[in-house]
Amino acid sequence: MEKKRFLFISKEALISDIAWQIVKEGHEAKYFIEHQKDREVADGFVQKVDNWEKEVGWADVIVFDDVLGHGTIADKLRKEGRNVIGGTPYTDMLEDDRAFGQEELRKAGVSIIPQWNFDSFDEAIDFVEQHPDKYVIKPSGEAQNMKRLLFVGEEEDGKDIVNVLKAYKKAWSNEIKNFQIQKRITGVEVAVGAFFDGEQFIYPINVNFEHKKLFAGNIGPSTGEMGTTMFWSGPNRIFNSTLKKMEYKLREERYVGYIDINCMVNSNGIYPLEFTSRFGYPTISIQQEAMLTPISEFFYGLATMSNPKLKVKSGFQIGVRVVAPPFPFDDKEVFNSETKDAVILFKKPTDGVHIEDVKLVNGEWLITGGSGVVLIVVGTGQTMRQAQNQVYSRISNIRIPNMYYRKDIGDRWFEDSDKLHNWGYLREN
Repeated sequence: MEKKRFLFISKEALISDIAWQIVKEGHEAKYFIEHQKDREVADGFVQKVDNWEKEVGWADVIVFDDVLGHGTIADKLRKEGRNVIGGTPYTDMLEDDRAFGQEELRKAGVSIIPQWNFDSFDEAIDFVEQHPDKYVIKPSGEAQNMKRLLFVGEEEDGKDIVNVLKAYKKAWSNEIKNFQIQKRITGVEVAVGAFFDGEQFIYPINVNFEHKKLFAGNIGPSTGEMGTTMFWSGPNRIFNSTLKKMEYKLREERYVGYIDINCMVNSNGIYPLEFTSRFGYPTISIQQEAMLTPISEFFYGLATMSNPKLKVKSGFQIGVRVVAPPFPFDDKEVFNSETKDAVILFKKPTDGVHIEDVKLVNGEWLITGGSGVVLIVVGTGQTMRQAQNQVYSRISNIRIPNMYYRKDIGDRWFEDSDKLHNWGYLREN
């Protein structure tokens, strides 16, 4: 493909790595970051701009990396004839408003988990006390981005949920305006996702397993993500029972981008949890590592709705997030004293290493931003064990002061895969 110009628009510097990958493939990229604290992210890797609107006429492709209003802007530009990867007001709502997303699934004929939506902590507490059971608390809107606020109950009488709701009422009532109480379903948590080109899903689909807890053994606070295992597949039973049923609506919306639905599955059925109607992070960087089609070429095909082809590696991919203090918490003082401008050193070449909150200064990689998310390291292999060995071998060649990461990403696959195959959910149809 001849040289193209890509404009990336981000709220929190989520798409940095993909912008850098496209530059490495020989294309031009300009990158706008809205949040002031993230403005240094990707300095030295990608050209930055302070006003993305002035660059619209320059760009061959415009890429949005979030929901929370980005879909409205993307939809407007697309209707003006621009080549855009991004959502619509409708697809933003699928993710931002959990109740809306679940209702749309129900309308499409998908069975959903019993759930109740609240804007009052007192009403939610009364509900749980009157209907004791195991539940999950899920904030909606911007508060859902603070992953530590998601709480999974363990007690049959729901007393742990009541206690957390009381604590949230005192500490988080200004941030949590709407939330969902969902009946807890046990089983295997798995997500299916696919790219959509405005008309149809592009195959293969992606099957992925997130590891959200901070510590090995799946304990500790919830984070945005500590690691993901995945593989590419033809449409399977999970996809056909959930996301495929939304195809007509995505076609109506002329949605262009990636969309994913996280599910809990067991021997009794498939239970969708929530949409991600945008790229996943760090999912997209792990996916890029397995793409044989250059991601620049694929993105151009998506944005121009020209029936793009996606060729990928067979086998498995594992991405491990390498972090530093204060992750997963927000603590500016800790970040500034322990992590800011720390040097990232490599004993060997940086194969499989993808950037998050990193900048390049005089040839050195330095940590910037404020969150403590640093790198995504990816391994691939024909078996999950081979991918696991490669990713941890690559991490062993990285030196960052106070770095930490989970050492068990991929271990869960061996039991989960037996269950999923036994239940017939991974068969291609």
